Amino acid sequence: MAFTHRIRVRYAEIDGQGVVFNAHWLTYFDDSCTRFMESLGFGPEFWTIEFDVMLVRAELEWKGSARFDEWIDIDVAPVRLGTKSFDLRYGASVDGRPACNATITYVAVEPGKNTSFVIPDQVRTALESRAV
Repeated sequence: MAFTHRIRVRYAEIDGQGVVFNAHWLTYFDDSCTRFMESLGFGPEFWTIEFDVMLVRAELEWKGSARFDEWIDIDVAPVRLGTKSFDLRYGASVDGRPACNATITYVAVEPGKNTSFVIPDQVRTALESRAV
């Protein structure tokens, strides 16, 4: 089952060329990660008490543009699960046109300590259920 998050481009997010400024794509993907994890049952309280992640690698590939007031659909899916880290793949499109793809690696960390630890079983099981 695919997960898709929608984001509407705000005026402050466009650059002098009239398209989404490149750094905002990471913000969009971060927001999509939060919503994806919520869809798996891991809301804000879970992130602060039992589990958190840190971005350790991001690879983005621009395919097209997104402009002010357009809706961006961002598909999210786990594509790799390690012992302490996992990758999510993001596919962003505007009206069916590819805009930006990304693969982001996250490492599991203990909240408040920022030390890596093994992905909890309940998180692993939830991610595996959506893996492609």
